[in-house]
Order: sequence, then structure tokens, then C-alpha cells
Amino acid sequence: MASGQPAPDVTVVVGGQWGDEGKGKLVDLLALKTDYVCRCQGGNNAGHTVIAGGIAYDFHLLPSGIIHSGCKSVIGNGVVIHLPGLFAEIEKNEAKGLVNWQERLIISCKAHLVFDHQQEIDGLIEQEKGQLSIGTTKKGIGPTYSAKASRMGLRVCDLFIDPAIFRAK
Repeated sequence: MASGQPAPDVTVVVGGQWGDEGKGKLVDLLALKTDYVCRCQGGNNAGHTVIAGGIAYDFHLLPSGIIHSGCKSVIGNGVVIHLPGLFAEIEKNEAKGLVNWQERLIISCKAHLVFDHQQEIDGLIEQEKGQLSIGTTKKGIGPTYSAKASRMGLRVCDLFIDPAIFRAK
């Protein structure tokens, strides 16, 4: 930034209690006067409901700013994406009146993908732990982050490479 130039305003909403703090409602209110709403981590294991114009929209992966026509929504590289879940969420919210989201949604090509086998692994781990289980939603979030940390996961950008390389990965 050039000397003498004012710094851009940035508002960050961070949750410190693993959900249920009211982040979605706060972000929705801020999104009315915001250019971008960015989701930086997490998966579709939780979510929030935002009521706009009397319509209740449900969000699990999509940033809630997507319902505001003047706000771009970013799914960042720290988010783990289950594509069937994302497509179902989009369709459900389109049926409620979400429009022109294609023009406002940006998905990082470095975001990791959640596959069905990771969801199955999540459930098997919980089952194996028995009474010591932590009560995951079995959405495959933990196994996907494990794959990401071990550099074995597949990312959005991998969908656009040569199919033979994709299969090898």
C-alpha cells in the first residue's frame, strides 16, 4: 500500500466456541455493507439459517453473504468441500429464491474435496471408539483434513487436470 493511502476497512468475524456463537447472523448483517464474505475453514458438518425478505435460507458451505446481490462470497482454501452437499445446498436455496449466485461465488482451487469414503472412515472411527467417541457428524471433515495435512488429499484444482493424473492421485 502506498504511503499516505488509507488502509481498506476489514471486518473479521471469528468464532471461538466451535459454533453456536451466532456468527451466521452477524455475518449476514455485516454483508449488507460488505464487498466480500469469505469462509476460510470448516466443512458442511454444521450450518446456520439466515432469514432475508421473510425467507429462511440454510447454509452449510456457502457463505451467507451469497444472498446479497452486492456481495461476493468466497469459499477459501481451508474449507473442505463435499461437492454433492454443495450442489444440494445450492439447489435448495435456489428453490427458495437465491439468484445470480454464479456471478458472486468464488471457490478456491486449493480447497480440498470430501469424498464418500472419507465420510465412511469418519463413521468407522467413531464406531471403533465406542463410548470414547467424540460425536462427529460423520461428514468426513476430520479424515479430509488428515488427508490435507499429509498432502494426500484432492483439491478443487485437481478436477481440472488430466484424468489419468487425477486417477493416480
